[in-house]
Parts: sequence; C-alpha cells; structure tokens
Amino acid sequence: MNIQLLLFAKAPAPGRVKTRLCPPATGRQAAAIAAAALADTIDVLDTTPAIRRTIVLSGRYPAPAGWHTVTQRGNGLAQRLVHAYADTALPDTATLLLGMDTPQVTAALLATAVQALHDGADAVLGPAHDGGWWTLGLPHPAHAAVLGGVPMSTPDTGRHTLAALAGLGLTVTLLPALRDVDTVADAHAVAAQCPDSRFAAAVRAHLPTPDPAAAPTEPGPR
Repeated sequence: MNIQLLLFAKAPAPGRVKTRLCPPATGRQAAAIAAAALADTIDVLDTTPAIRRTIVLSGRYPAPAGWHTVTQRGNGLAQRLVHAYADTALPDTATLLLGMDTPQVTAALLATAVQALHDGADAVLGPAHDGGWWTLGLPHPAHAAVLGGVPMSTPDTGRHTLAALAGLGLTVTLLPALRDVDTVADAHAVAAQCPDSRFAAAVRAHLPTPDPAAAPTEPGPR
C-alpha cells in the first residue's frame, strides 16, 4: 500500500505556540523551541519512505523542499484533523498523520507505523502520556471523520479515539507511547531523550533547568 505523511503543525510565531512554557520562557523563546521541534520532526519524516509529504499548517511557514502545504480549516482541533485527512486524501493511499510536539520521534518508530499499514492494519495509533495521541495512521482517510465526535486535548482523548475507531469495526495497532511537549517539565524530559537534537539545544538555550534548591513559586497563567 502507498503511504503519505502529514505533519499537523502550527507556525512557530511568538505568542501563538508553546505558550505554556511562558513563563519562564518569553514568547520568542517559546517560538524558538517550537521551531526546533518542527525542524527535527521534518528531518525524521524526510527519512521515512512516502509518496507524498504535506504540512497541514496553521499560519505561515515555508514548505521544505519536496513538501506540499495544506491550510488547516475547521472550528476546533477535531474538525481541523478531520479536514486534514479529507483535504489530502489520495486514491489507494494510507495516511499517517503526526504533530510537531514529539521531536524525540525516531525514524525506526515511524518505520514501525508504516510497516503496520503496509501489513494491512485497520488503523495505527500512537498514544501520548498525557492521554492524547501523537500519531494516527489510516488506510482509508475517510475513517478520520469519526474524530469529529472525539473530545480533544483531554486526558481521555486517546481512549475516546480508540472507542470511535472500534465503533467503525476497526482493529487498532498501538505504537509505543511518547511524551508530548506541553509544559516546562515535558520540554526538559523530552530534550533528555534526544540530547543531540535541535530541540534539545533550543531548550538548553532558552529554558534553563530550574534550580532544585530554589523556593517553589506559583505557576504562571496558561
């Protein structure tokens, strides 16, 4: 089966991305960290065999060489995901979508997802530690319509996604869980998993490790 790759992403503009890192990061620092995560993810996707690679984008960001760009559309994350699959669907081609919040993803892990689709999996889902998911592969992109009824960005998003896919009669192949980068703690933990990456370098430059001896403070607004 043919495979296409979608990168569901937000342009790394200050004030629009990784706002939960602020403070201690500034808006520009958070955007630099997001830009590094996006670049690392693109690099991994470039090494993954596919007949087409597309950024499904909110905002403005230059498409890498050989990539296509499709604009996100719809009200809310669920509808934007549904449209991402529908707007990029190709005949006889499975779609593997992932976001920009897991820069620690490896080529080997993506190869496992692609192989599962080649082997006839009904769906491939990569859970996230926060209860969501970091990738969803579908041989028939039209099946993504069930995401419209899934509550997004909750601790139960992954569970509801599994239930929605099962409701279509699909058997879901699960991938290893990854940690999304949402908070400062996430950023440091993920950077430690990929210490030689752009993302880790950006975290070291823009998000210094908190001093464990410092007195605790109240968290800033999210």
